[in-house]
Amino acid sequence: MQFLIRRLAEGNIRQLVLFGISVSILGFSLLGGLSYNYLLQIEDALALAEVVDDLSSDILEIRRYEKNYLLYAMEEDHAENLVFIGRALEVIERIEPGGGGQSGQSGLSGTDLRGSDGLRALRRDLHGYRDTFSRLGEVQLAGQQREHERGALREDLREQGKALVAQARQIVTYQRERILGIVGSLKHQLLLSIGAMVGLAAFFSWLIGRRILGALSVIERSARQIVRGSLERLPLPATSDETRGVVEAFNHMLVELEHRQNQLVQEKKLASLGVLTSGIAHQLNNPLNNISTSCQILREEVRHAGGGEAPELDPALAGRMLENIHQEVRRSRDIVKGLLEFSRETEFSLKPVALRDVVGRSVALVASEVPASIAIDADVPGDIVLPLDVQRFQEVLLNLLINAIQAIQAVQAVQDAQAVPRAGAITVTAERDLTARQVVLRVADTGIGIGPEHLGRIFDPFFTLKDVGKGTGLGLSVAFGIIRKHGGTIGVESTPGAGACFTIRLPLGTPEPTGDAA
Repeated sequence: MQFLIRRLAEGNIRQLVLFGISVSILGFSLLGGLSYNYLLQIEDALALAEVVDDLSSDILEIRRYEKNYLLYAMEEDHAENLVFIGRALEVIERIEPGGGGQSGQSGLSGTDLRGSDGLRALRRDLHGYRDTFSRLGEVQLAGQQREHERGALREDLREQGKALVAQARQIVTYQRERILGIVGSLKHQLLLSIGAMVGLAAFFSWLIGRRILGALSVIERSARQIVRGSLERLPLPATSDETRGVVEAFNHMLVELEHRQNQLVQEKKLASLGVLTSGIAHQLNNPLNNISTSCQILREEVRHAGGGEAPELDPALAGRMLENIHQEVRRSRDIVKGLLEFSRETEFSLKPVALRDVVGRSVALVASEVPASIAIDADVPGDIVLPLDVQRFQEVLLNLLINAIQAIQAVQAVQDAQAVPRAGAITVTAERDLTARQVVLRVADTGIGIGPEHLGRIFDPFFTLKDVGKGTGLGLSVAFGIIRKHGGTIGVESTPGAGACFTIRLPLGTPEPTGDAA
């Protein structure tokens, strides 16, 4: 025994687990076999209990017809009494065929009642009761001549009936106690087996847990070391178990982690440059162009007015140009604020708005960046009204439309190189999903698509598939946060080379924001 314990203590985790599984299978098999044997006994005892209950019921019926016959002396009661006596004897024959000794093939198997003195006595008393009842019937037919004998037979019959009921109750009680005894033995055996299994489980848990905790302590020390900024290799233990393998894998991870850390520092530098230059410059380009155009128109008007060609500056035109400049300045301010959406919460306001109007304005804003080879088709019902923050939802649509344009241009660039030009298309559709009480808005394109390995990260902050300097990786993550604040969801389906389809689901009722955009 000591040798076995020592071998288990020295074995590795795999050996301990295999040994524990083997012992568990053996223990459960033994427990299952013993439990099955007890269940067979319980099944046999319950089957016999049903027969014994039938026997008790038949004897009670015998007593009932006996009383009726003694009171009214009706032949129907006499006949029915004899019928139930026969049925009771048949039940006893089923329990103990042949009147005792070895049981036949047709009897109930595996019962302690078979061959018992109580069952034999009940059979004997039933035969005696039937004889007495038959003689009473004969005396009853003789009339007044045998009145004295009739009275004696009635008294004997009552005493024999009482004895039959007492014997039947004794047999029923015995059978119920026997079932309870089997159940008690099964419970005792199960408790002992469970105790043994718990003891073995505790023993193996202690052995295996000691090894696993040893490996986990190595990982914990290494993690704390990394938190402190140290990437030094861990010393290998002298053992040959799994702990050594864990340390070797951890040392390999430290090497890779150091390499990835150097790459991450470089990528973060490039991302910062992209956010400060390419992202802001690209998004502010259109507002600045519109402001420049409006200023040039005003300068021309002022120059013509001062040159005498016009009596005065047209106030309506000047007002329109100034309003355009004001709107573009506000748009530029909103673009800058949008870049800070993840780090600073701004006021969020929902108002009922026609979805078609928001989509139309968004399409109009990107119209200047859409080349002639790309068509935008918007099909949004005019009766769909949603509670929206127009500014933020428009930013979502702008991001999706601009991404779609760039994805199609990437495909067209490849096609131009192959001299196979093809027009691109962007479709914006909306419909009601009355079952889910939502509005489903889809923005689909025929662009380059998104690879399946990138779909899970497409909404992560700073994740982009564009070249360095051409994207900040914030557009879709900002869109994801805005849709979440509207109480909706956004998802994407894509096949590489066949385009992508972004699906936005918004509640028809008043949305409940699901948390911060971040």
